[in-house]
Amino acid sequence: SDGAEIERQNDMARISVFGIGYVGVVSAACLAQDGHDVIAVDVDQSKIDAINAGMSPIVEEGIEDLVRDMVAKGKLRATSDFGKAVHETDMSFVCVGTPSAADGSVGLSYVTSVCEDIGKALREKDDYHSVVIRSTIVPGSTEGACIPVLEQT
Repeated sequence: SDGAEIERQNDMARISVFGIGYVGVVSAACLAQDGHDVIAVDVDQSKIDAINAGMSPIVEEGIEDLVRDMVAKGKLRATSDFGKAVHETDMSFVCVGTPSAADGSVGLSYVTSVCEDIGKALREKDDYHSVVIRSTIVPGSTEGACIPVLEQT
């Protein structure tokens, strides 16, 4: 390998992906394929077990092979331990669902719940940590809901 490849490897991040649904699995597997060390996080033990066994909990062309390969290479694993995932990574992607509320608005309860868990873990972490909201939210939700929850906990 040449010097550029070595430099690129040193720039790889450790990333936690919260939510092992469609967006989370695809994001986690692709980030791992790009060379990052990825921890997928969820409350659903069956999804965690599937990832750790090298199986995808979602159906998407090519994802089963990608998840299997990334788990086998040690680039992808899953856990339910939110705090450990935050402490072992440099950045967190929030990829949880945003189901519609009865009035048709976007429900932010899953997103804010995950932000609260991440915020609690960050209180005990000295290193810089980025939080990326990948979930579908309306403009202003990051500033109005996510950041305040991350900072208050």
